[in-house]
Amino acid sequence: MKQLGAIMNSKLWGRGASAINPGLVVATFVVFIVLCFASPYFLNAYNLVNVAKALVIVGIAAAGETVVIIAGGFDLSIGSTMAAAGMLAASLLNIGSGVGPAFSAAILLGIFIGAANGTLIAYFRINPLITTLATMAIIRGLAFVISDGREIIITNKTWLSLGTGKWVGIPYIVLILIVIYLVFALILPRTTFGRYVYAIGSNPRAARLSGVSTKKWQLAIYITCGATAALAGLMLAARTGTAMPAAAMGFELDVITAVILGGASLKGGRGTILGTAIGLILLFMINNGLTLAQVPTFWQQVVKGFILLAAVLYDEIRSGRSDDS
Repeated sequence: MKQLGAIMNSKLWGRGASAINPGLVVATFVVFIVLCFASPYFLNAYNLVNVAKALVIVGIAAAGETVVIIAGGFDLSIGSTMAAAGMLAASLLNIGSGVGPAFSAAILLGIFIGAANGTLIAYFRINPLITTLATMAIIRGLAFVISDGREIIITNKTWLSLGTGKWVGIPYIVLILIVIYLVFALILPRTTFGRYVYAIGSNPRAARLSGVSTKKWQLAIYITCGATAALAGLMLAARTGTAMPAAAMGFELDVITAVILGGASLKGGRGTILGTAIGLILLFMINNGLTLAQVPTFWQQVVKGFILLAAVLYDEIRSGRSDDS
């Protein structure tokens, strides 16, 4: 137990694991100032609301991905899970189901997918990248097969209101994101689940020798990611008004970029939900700036790819310095 305690103290409460990178904060502030002067439309209320709505979808999925990456894992099946969850809920509503049962079934689907990923990774020791790449293809393919490639138009007003409604001027989906991040911010550093996430990511062998049931907790970690991905899929469908098998294709890039930008290490044991939130803001401000500058979409993908590469390179350099010290 002393070994586990040392891991938690050094990684959870120490500078390496839970501190926000000052450079990230400075970069976010600089980009904000540049965009304010570069475009007269950036600070427009309509533009900021649209940025916030777009950020929410990726942000909800990124919350679960943050937990997975801190624990030393990886999940590429997020986009497929989002699409499948939206399709399932829309299909159930079309045959007369209520919103509650439809949403519950969609979240349960996400939990099932997360449990499948967690079981293969924790109990069968299959590489997380290979596992989630395979489930990504399987889930996306099944969504196309079952739906025959057709989208479903959402007519349920309660569901649509989540994407369009506001409370005291703040969109509902933004409020949902804030609540999720507050919950994760409380869970990660202060609960048994959160402490074990850091411990497993820092040194799974030491955590196991200290009595932590690493397989069980890895399963719970991937279930959490699956559930948040399903919720993100429901919010995406609410915002677009349609559920389709091709939804959220390529969202994995934005999700992982935001998490790594926020300071989470691909080697595990480091990261915070607040860091992910700042990484999200920075990423979507850059996206919005490129859109306002009328940069073509495919060039935006190129820029995001370079941002992810730079973030991973920085993580490698930072990890190397930590290993040397």
